[in-house]
Amino acid sequence: MKQILVTAIWAGAVVVAVAAGIKVKAEPDPAFDFTRVRTWAWDSDAGDVIMARTQSDDPAPLKARVDPLIRRYVESDLMKKGLMRATGGTPDVFLHYYVLVTISANGQYMGQFLPAVPYWGLPAFSAGATTSLSVATRGSLVLDALLPGAPGERRVIWRGIAESTVEETDSQTTRTERIRDASAGLVKKFPVKKK
Repeated sequence: MKQILVTAIWAGAVVVAVAAGIKVKAEPDPAFDFTRVRTWAWDSDAGDVIMARTQSDDPAPLKARVDPLIRRYVESDLMKKGLMRATGGTPDVFLHYYVLVTISANGQYMGQFLPAVPYWGLPAFSAGATTSLSVATRGSLVLDALLPGAPGERRVIWRGIAESTVEETDSQTTRTERIRDASAGLVKKFPVKKK
């Protein structure tokens, strides 16, 4: 019975992760030796929120809400991975995040995937009116690892990006879980092996 319960919980977690639709990708600098990374620290302002939906978007309230969550989840996952937050001195890497909120649109029109003149020899007579339109708010969490140096001159050695569609009707709990899952997915892709 206990094994069935554990299996059901894991299956539920997988369904939630898939339902969230978070796509995570990362790109490390191939010339950098990540086995040297043991400590990290947040950059001076830790992160930025950029909103590009309307002219009246104000990123400040969103940053106030997501900044503590991103910091907490990233820190927790980095500790699980064996990386310690630097308490003094210069860390091995600085971290900086970006939250990007944009609108994506996808449209199709009748005959879009047909050749200009079909095999039966008559061209399509439609004026190319849109027959399908999808508009969605996209949210991305970008996490950069930078080498120490003067602010503005630090070199990015790793960048991870987590992307998902954000529904306006999502509850605060769902949004928090999505930030947690995105942070965990990003840290999982960070190429450091435990001692």
